[in-house]
Amino acid sequence: MADNKTENTLSSDATEVRAQKLKLLREQIGEVYPAHFHRTMTNAELIAKYENLEPDVETQDVVTVAGRVYSSRNSGMFMDIHDAGGKIQIFSHKDTTPEEARALLPMIDIGDIIGVTGIVRRTKRGELTINAQTITMLTKSLLPMPEKWHGLSDIELRYRKRHLDIMTNEDSKLRFQQRSKILSGIRRFMENDGFMEVETPMLHSVYGGATAEPFKTHHNTLKLDMYLRIAPELFLKRTLVSGLTDKVFEINRNFRNEGVSTRHNPEFTMMECYWAYADYEDIMDLVERLFESLALNIHGATEFPFGDKTMSFKGPFKRVPMPDAVKEATGIDFLAIKTDEEARAAAKVAGFAVEKDWTWGECLAFIFEEKVESTLIQPSHVTHFPKDISPFAKEVPGEPRLVERFETYCNAWELGNAFSELNDPEEQRRRMVEQLELAHARGEKEKQLDEEFLDAIDQGMPPAGGLGIGVDRLIMLLTNAPSIRDVILFPARRNKAD
Repeated sequence: MADNKTENTLSSDATEVRAQKLKLLREQIGEVYPAHFHRTMTNAELIAKYENLEPDVETQDVVTVAGRVYSSRNSGMFMDIHDAGGKIQIFSHKDTTPEEARALLPMIDIGDIIGVTGIVRRTKRGELTINAQTITMLTKSLLPMPEKWHGLSDIELRYRKRHLDIMTNEDSKLRFQQRSKILSGIRRFMENDGFMEVETPMLHSVYGGATAEPFKTHHNTLKLDMYLRIAPELFLKRTLVSGLTDKVFEINRNFRNEGVSTRHNPEFTMMECYWAYADYEDIMDLVERLFESLALNIHGATEFPFGDKTMSFKGPFKRVPMPDAVKEATGIDFLAIKTDEEARAAAKVAGFAVEKDWTWGECLAFIFEEKVESTLIQPSHVTHFPKDISPFAKEVPGEPRLVERFETYCNAWELGNAFSELNDPEEQRRRMVEQLELAHARGEKEKQLDEEFLDAIDQGMPPAGGLGIGVDRLIMLLTNAPSIRDVILFPARRNKAD
């Protein structure tokens, strides 16, 4: 076994020192990465069990724990080891620790993973501690850890080496623990509300359910070009047609071959659901109840901080029709405008640059995005979208150019999109054909009609409310994250060489 002279004979390069120690350990103890080691409790369990242990008290309890070494003091006499649940101090002294165990201390570096068996005590200073009886090397780390107190200062490196970010940044670690809690909370809420979870395909032969550029791939066996899912909508509606359940949901991964920003990642998570015999107002209530429950689950309150703001997920949320919001912001009364040409002319007079082929509804939606979105800080439902950009929603009674659709906004971000779902098969086909012709005219030659979906709608789909929620953005709000890459464990990024 190595002694305290070992470090004096090693290289001055930190990485080389670790490699030399690994070689010595292999020679002296054999297996440095053992397959079998069983702890008797986690650090969190240990902390909870001995919460009331008084200072300067030593128990007779022998426990076995394991974790990564985060600090070492007095030549290893004191070490802090961390696992996923917390930190425990390890004490190795000649009065309590056999020489064989203490001889391993010079070979242990910050970042190594060790197992320790020993007696539990609390020091005079109140530190829960294990007096080591045996120390087992479980993993020799060959690379130095970043300096713990500063973590990774390079933001891009944090995303590229997320394992180091979480290892050295408690905020980042907590955020991903909260992400897991939020996803579990969504699932529990939906199941408790009577929704059945299903799984739909991620590979589609025809892409649809949203307007987006897909990722394309090829199935060798089927000799078929396919697309990564941009939305699960059309499959979930087919589930409603089947009668499997009246309330269906899926927490799904979607892929859109588009830009990257603080709010956009090509691969993202959505929760999408459909509720038979409900409408978009029922879905608004569902969103408010879901958001409120998640805020309570994470923060213990419906109000929580985001940046320099305080958000409130206490319902009811503000509800405003899109034409009313645009009129209030710009003075343009789109409901008084009759044609596409008049809509484009009114937009240009007001100083908005619109395309020469844009429809009435596209002009309305564009001006809304330009002038209204940025004002929607507290949760708000924007209702009554134009029909010509909403091919899957039912018309608003008395106003055929608008549909029963809403989007939920918070912090000027779109969080959710919902409809009173169109279930008239003839009208659905007409709208999808119209949308397809427009897409082809604008250069989207690969876009096709989903005839299997239309065949299912011909069979008869009950009236329903549908909803899609951008889970990543919702998690950003609930965890006070400024960028979507802060809440996606391994976000899309350029190659290092780029």
